[in-house]
Amino acid sequence: MKKIVCFFIIFSVNIFAGKLIELNTREGITQKFELIEARNPVASLILFVGGKGALDLSASYIGVNYGWGKLNFLVRVKDDFVKNGFNVAVVDAPSDKQVKKGMLGGFRNSVSHQEDIDKVISYLKEKYSLPIWLIGTSRGTESAASIAINTKVGIDGLILSSSISEESSRGIAVTQMDLDEIKVPVLITAHKDDACKHTPASGAQKIKELLSNTKKVQVSIFEGGHEVQGPCRAKSHHGYLGVEEKVVESMSKYIKENI
Repeated sequence: MKKIVCFFIIFSVNIFAGKLIELNTREGITQKFELIEARNPVASLILFVGGKGALDLSASYIGVNYGWGKLNFLVRVKDDFVKNGFNVAVVDAPSDKQVKKGMLGGFRNSVSHQEDIDKVISYLKEKYSLPIWLIGTSRGTESAASIAINTKVGIDGLILSSSISEESSRGIAVTQMDLDEIKVPVLITAHKDDACKHTPASGAQKIKELLSNTKKVQVSIFEGGHEVQGPCRAKSHHGYLGVEEKVVESMSKYIKENI
């Protein structure tokens, strides 16, 4: 009697694998973003990473590849937001800003950026008919705050994380913007021991005081975690290393309380 040997091949499937969306925005310009859908979503989140913001996103058979920014706080926790019931769109720099400095130097506060992101907002509104929240971290807070002020299609809420509150040649500070134009609920998060000179925890309160016309504003300061990189890098207190779960839960709770 012959012995029959069976081989089973098990494929690992990422249940949160996103898909790459590319929209035509300005003339000759495209805007890419990774879109991850939740099972029973209650809102759609648009995430703005820090630094140059040029993620160099590309599609693959397993989802979306990141050429840059894999360690960014919001990239690290994007799946956690999906688990908490949110569709997630991680936006790249537009096609004309896929250069060494990306969106640094003022683009994040430009009309062109607003036009690009308004197309993303409109796409998500038409597809899901759900509230839209913007979340920016570090230099991404320049994008998120600027869009909240200038959008022509509207948003429902804003979260600013490790906010740029001190001036820098890489862009403008959130504290320099017309924050009194923002009327949607806002959550401002910071880490008590953030040692990045442009994003001190004290800046969170400064931003709150400038948000004079918001429906609701809250400041949440976190402690703990650890650092394995320098003060303005992703894997430090600036990027909430070691306390990511607490931060995401706080953000998720705030959104759900205000939709």
